[in-house]
Amino acid sequence: MAEAQNIPVGSTTAGQIAVAAESTVATRMSAPPSFDVADFPVPHGREEEWRFTPLERLRGLHDGTATATGEGVKVDVQAPEGVAVETVGRDDARLGRAGTPVDRIAAQAYSAFEKASVVTVPKETVLTEPVRIAVHGQGGTAYGHQVIELGAFAEAVVVIDHTGDAVLAANVDYLLGDGAKLTVVSVQDWDDKSVHVAQHNARIGRDASFKSVVVTFGGDLVRLHPRVTYAGPGGEAELLGLYFTDSAQHQEHRLFVDHNTPHCKSNVVYKGALQGDDAHAVWIGDVLIEARAEGTDTYEMNRNLVLTDGARVDSVPNLEIETGEIVGAGHASATGRFDDEQLFYLMARGIPEQDARRLVVRGFFAELVQQIGVEDIEARLIEKIEAELEATV
Repeated sequence: MAEAQNIPVGSTTAGQIAVAAESTVATRMSAPPSFDVADFPVPHGREEEWRFTPLERLRGLHDGTATATGEGVKVDVQAPEGVAVETVGRDDARLGRAGTPVDRIAAQAYSAFEKASVVTVPKETVLTEPVRIAVHGQGGTAYGHQVIELGAFAEAVVVIDHTGDAVLAANVDYLLGDGAKLTVVSVQDWDDKSVHVAQHNARIGRDASFKSVVVTFGGDLVRLHPRVTYAGPGGEAELLGLYFTDSAQHQEHRLFVDHNTPHCKSNVVYKGALQGDDAHAVWIGDVLIEARAEGTDTYEMNRNLVLTDGARVDSVPNLEIETGEIVGAGHASATGRFDDEQLFYLMARGIPEQDARRLVVRGFFAELVQQIGVEDIEARLIEKIEAELEATV
């Protein structure tokens, strides 16, 4: 396993970035997965899976004191013809099939939601327009559950857009039939005081392809836990992420890819930029290759660009391999400031320093933005990045 790197930022001079080794992180959580919240002890911040999270800012989601209040969130689903959109009760058999809660908040969300939204794309249906799910916070605290299911050989793009003001704990399930292709874009563009904690579970069928694009900008605290398992050989998962962490924001992305089936692939690329005092980004990338998962091909990477003093990044890639019969496996993590040589190159060609800095940041994120595949979302993200940069560079 890789050693964690805890990189506090205290200077604009690269040589003064402090790098301290942390203990390694287990790929499997300390408590077994469970739908029962009572099976998880109340976290105190000393646990491996909670040590980076400011528990006092979770508004009681972690200890059971948060109850559904106010208007909560409004969920609006716009889907092309042929897609089934349902609101179901807790007894629906599709709920929880993609994965089991792995921490107390996910179990609390599963125990507390009243109605779930289920979007089903029938087998062999190929959508030419995205399914759009708007989750808008209207104040108060809410618990939610969302299921996206694709039948065999179906193809779809789903955009989940989070806006407004809310304290939200949720589980999101992605069920892919054999040969299905699903791209999900989850945008967290909350108001400044919002708290969002969610577990994303993807179960990938035989020869199916899953692409997840997670984009996090807003909120006081956002903690997301994407998880992937395979239901048959030949499955492929691509997990992409982009985050821009501002002053006093806490943005945490904890990924787990369980290669539990032979001859499957996964590729993880997350990039973040930070600016302002007490901006804190956390990225945990766990990949487990089980003994039975021969022929696995996997790679994970995290890159962070620090724009100002006072920001902190904790980036921890982990790789656990139980069989030597694999195609390839690797991981990488790096955190740094602007490349002086890039700035010099641009400025030497007559580009003002502020414009040169913006170009460097846009280029840093461009690789991921261009892979979203939804033009209006790509344009919106570029505008958001520009707005963030206006405040700094």
